Amino acid sequence: MRFSEESLIALHDSVREQMSEYRFIHTAEVEKMAVRLGNLYAPDKLDILRAAALLHDITKEYGIDAHAELIERGGESLSALDRLSYKTLHARSAVELIKEKYGDFAYSEVLDAVRYHTTGRADMSVCEMIIYLADYIDDSRKFDDCVKLRNYFWDAHPENMSAEQREEHLLRTLLLSFDMTLTSLAQEGSPISIETVSARNSIILSLKR
Repeated sequence: MRFSEESLIALHDSVREQMSEYRFIHTAEVEKMAVRLGNLYAPDKLDILRAAALLHDITKEYGIDAHAELIERGGESLSALDRLSYKTLHARSAVELIKEKYGDFAYSEVLDAVRYHTTGRADMSVCEMIIYLADYIDDSRKFDDCVKLRNYFWDAHPENMSAEQREEHLLRTLLLSFDMTLTSLAQEGSPISIETVSARNSIILSLKR
């Protein structure tokens, strides 16, 4: 393990102090779901998944200016389109805060899982896919699409599948999630991240191989 149980408990307590009760309930549920998914897909990476789950929304309740300040300290700047896509900014600002405040957890797989947990990207790693999905289907989520996706994934009983079937099921679940997200954003008239489009296309290619 990269992170000890003691360090993860300390992280849990620290994160709890930084968030509203509502946000922390979600975060704790994402950690539980990440472990549940991790036992199916990456049992050797449970510590990474727990750390990423606990940290994924660490800046979720920040305002745009606070996001911008952190992102700019990391060497990037916000475009006008970024500011319209403010719901995705916390994934980028969280990475910088982790580096500054939670350096012991600034492990590449943790940072990447946090960075892409909202938009996805092409050729996602197993940890990135798990945190993305855990954030979408944790048991605190009551939105229709979240409930539908959670039922779609678990009602198929992936624990009874072969490794190959289980991998395909994960990819098909992610594909459905991206379709739901793209449809919702289009209906709202909101910008669509190129990263999300790339993530969807990458999964389609993987399924066609």
